[in-house]
Amino acid sequence: GTVEALRNIDLQIGNGEFLAVIGRSGCGKSTLLRIIAGLIPPSEGEVLLAGDPVTRPRRDVALMFQRPALLPWRSVRDNVLLPTEIFKWKRSEHRDLAQRLLEMTGLDGFADRLPHELSGGMQQRVSLCRALIQRPKVLLMDEPFSALDALTREELAVELQRIHMELGTTVVFVTHSIQEAVLLADRVAVLSARPGRLRKLVDIDI
Repeated sequence: GTVEALRNIDLQIGNGEFLAVIGRSGCGKSTLLRIIAGLIPPSEGEVLLAGDPVTRPRRDVALMFQRPALLPWRSVRDNVLLPTEIFKWKRSEHRDLAQRLLEMTGLDGFADRLPHELSGGMQQRVSLCRALIQRPKVLLMDEPFSALDALTREELAVELQRIHMELGTTVVFVTHSIQEAVLLADRVAVLSARPGRLRKLVDIDI
């Protein structure tokens, strides 16, 4: 039968804000991201991005998953440039941006490597570069560091915070970790158990 994943989610996210979403497993966090991304239509209500309804996937919204999902036969650079082929953009116009993103994430010198030659943390950095090559207005991140060891996870969290401050992209970040949410976010949305309802919005004043 049908499962009610979310109920009465009423949320406004500011331009350039970093919002973390936390809650128990199965409370609808990933479903919420997929609705915002236009991958799943909501059964009622709507998502607006800068006043426009989101009815399908958009080029200005990037989604980053738990696993890097890199193409194993493509180099790091070619994985980062993959969205330019999907959107039929001129690859040559994005090569400099790809190089800048690799430098920004500490991957300078690894552009010609294959994914299996990288650690899990480095693969996730490549995935982040691939998401950012679109210059998205909104970056949706579904527990992107959960499969990594604690030290790598903390290192990437700091890296993400630095990149967010530099680029000013709006970020919606799903996590199980309260510490990660407090470290990274301007606000934290706490969801109840399924069906996920907005239990509390917490401002992080640090």
